[in-house]
Amino acid sequence: MRSRAKALVRGIVQGVGFRPFIYNLASRYSLAGYVVNTSQGVDLEVEGEEESLTSFFKAITAFPPPLAYISDLSWTYVEPKNEKGFLIKPSESASERSVIISPDMCVCEECLKEMRNPADRRYRYPFINCTDCGPRYTIIKDIPYDRDLTTMRQFQMCPSCLEEYHNPLDRRFHTQPNACWDCGPRVSLHDAKGLKIEASDPILEAAGLLSEGKILALKGLGGFHLAVDAGNDRSVRQLRKRKNREEKPFAIMTKDLETARAIGKIDDDEARILLSPQRPIVLVRKQRSHGLSPAVAPRNSYFGIMLPYTPLHHLLMDGSYRALVMTSGNRSEEPITIANDSAINDLYGIADFFLLHNRDIHLRSDDSVVRVFMGKPQHLRRSRGYVPVPIFLPPDASRLPCTIGLGAELKSTVCVQKDGQAFLSQHIGDMENLETLEFFKLTIAHLRNILEAKPQIAVHDLHPDYLSTRYAGTLEDIETLPIQHHHAHIISCMAENGYMEPVIGVALDGTGYGTDKTVWGGEILIADVTSFQRMAHIEQIPLPGGDAAARNPWRMAVVYLNRAFGEGFMDLDIPLIRKIDPASVKNILRMAERGVNSPLTSSCGRLFDAVSAIIGLRGTNAYEGQAAIELEMSRSPVSCNPYPWIIRKGKDGYVMEAAPMIKGIVEDIISGAARGIVSARFHAAVIGMVSDAVTKIRSETALSTVALSGGCFQNLAIVRGLTDNLRKKGFRVLFHSKVPTNDGGISLGQAVFGAFKAAGHRGGFSDQNPESNRS
Repeated sequence: MRSRAKALVRGIVQGVGFRPFIYNLASRYSLAGYVVNTSQGVDLEVEGEEESLTSFFKAITAFPPPLAYISDLSWTYVEPKNEKGFLIKPSESASERSVIISPDMCVCEECLKEMRNPADRRYRYPFINCTDCGPRYTIIKDIPYDRDLTTMRQFQMCPSCLEEYHNPLDRRFHTQPNACWDCGPRVSLHDAKGLKIEASDPILEAAGLLSEGKILALKGLGGFHLAVDAGNDRSVRQLRKRKNREEKPFAIMTKDLETARAIGKIDDDEARILLSPQRPIVLVRKQRSHGLSPAVAPRNSYFGIMLPYTPLHHLLMDGSYRALVMTSGNRSEEPITIANDSAINDLYGIADFFLLHNRDIHLRSDDSVVRVFMGKPQHLRRSRGYVPVPIFLPPDASRLPCTIGLGAELKSTVCVQKDGQAFLSQHIGDMENLETLEFFKLTIAHLRNILEAKPQIAVHDLHPDYLSTRYAGTLEDIETLPIQHHHAHIISCMAENGYMEPVIGVALDGTGYGTDKTVWGGEILIADVTSFQRMAHIEQIPLPGGDAAARNPWRMAVVYLNRAFGEGFMDLDIPLIRKIDPASVKNILRMAERGVNSPLTSSCGRLFDAVSAIIGLRGTNAYEGQAAIELEMSRSPVSCNPYPWIIRKGKDGYVMEAAPMIKGIVEDIISGAARGIVSARFHAAVIGMVSDAVTKIRSETALSTVALSGGCFQNLAIVRGLTDNLRKKGFRVLFHSKVPTNDGGISLGQAVFGAFKAAGHRGGFSDQNPESNRS
């Protein structure tokens, strides 16, 4: 019996070879009809034998193209038209946008084979791509995904490329960035002033310059990199000096996995993620004899390694070096540079040479950074390769009102929630200057445009002085809603795990504005998606100098030592006391005592800073989180007894006192205990203290699901140790694997909070978030 069906496919179905896939599938099952890109997704009608229709739809979900992701496939029977043949129709434009655009993906093996083949017309062509690979999100200006709506519009395909583009049996059928030497983008080499250097092969010439120790600014997929031979110590140190990046580790790129394994200790899970189409930077332990400059990642046990992900990278890695430093091409604290003219201006004085190309980048996107935890990527930065794949909320969230989360001040992202799908942006950066604010605004405009999102609510952090909070105040005809920082953290963890029931939320990080106007950061809440109650926190102590205390861990050490030992702590025979200036100590204590620029804080991050300084690791931070990172690195793998702690009842829940830990640490230092043992005992104490508090809260609330979020859970010893501890006690533990546990995941929690608020969800706890603001 002959039948006809009409279907709509949603998900990542544009720019991934989905229409050619449907065309070939229809041909295989002898079906007539058409397929077309629309702003809803992919529309299609097929006509043929009933059995063939059934097999056709089963095959769509069973064998989609490599880069496709089907979130929904719905179809109904319609009247047969008795037509013959199958067509790929021109894309349509519609009023509603429900398409998920593919992220940028690494070049595929088939393209690499062609690029390496001297007989192929794309031999050594640095922009080779096909339906299974190449640029997507960074070149798209609008949807539907067609060449005219990308930055490839300026390049008209030559007859050969056009023939591939129109041939349903070709791998480049309807590949929008399709190009070759005759019609596509070109690479050019320039000197430090931007003057073009004539070269028959600019990439080969650039590789030679890198081998000589020169610093190269390289235009990539989502922005510029600064590259230098990672084995050339003088050149790496020169890059540090020019970029004013004293100690923060550089990422490196190796030619292949074999080379990477000679540099870092890479297990099977890490290898799988290194080789994934997303090609993130993966943090792996250093090999003892790695052969790279010690200035690549000083005072750090890890390298951030990535493999080549563009054809240009593969060609450049043919040089005589084992690895290249590949760090963001920007001036300190500013967004990554994307335009040729801007790069020559911004990176003048840093780069010796520029390797440019004339394919514009529409939207910048930094490299993603992950660590592997329990076989999954734990995102430290979720950006290129992963964005804009959404976080899918539970099915009953599909009718939630559209909302937008405006993120935090540090590691900023934004998140648009529409139809139960949460679209987290790429990494924006620290919202501390005008350039980053402009990028923030551009990102919001782009997401709203491609999703045609009309948010009913914009949710911002409770902190009144954040740039994102001030931006919220400029929004017209939209309700704005504040949310407490750590509540947003916990909702973010709940949302990515698809768990919308009440939880005990453990939020450990450096800073977050509290409802009592103090600085929170060591919090245990009971929470649902719209309300929370603070149940426990680390004992509050003064934060002398505010942000200056985060930059100078010795200040926190002074305050904690004073809390633990009183004024006599200056008589302690420990290295820190011998190093610090007594006059400076008196000033810090005077500030703290009088409350001069010394807000109270319950920050877990600052506790880690204090311990790092006390045991002699870091008195000052050269980059954010350095003291805590080095404390984690120093930890002995040997199982150690924890230092003691106290949990007492306070006026707003349990108070976790760390002073006994500080006393134990000082006693160990004086008795000559190894630094690694001290660090291990401290980590064990934090895990034990938090676990005990969570257990007390369970006995009062009967809640047995725990959500872990916040920057301190980037510390694998803490997240692994606390997860294991709580599971042994019968808790279900939720942690992050799809979005960052740091402030890069905050916007997801904000957007979900706003959606449930707008839908009228009434929280089950004494909601401590302020009321909404109506513009």
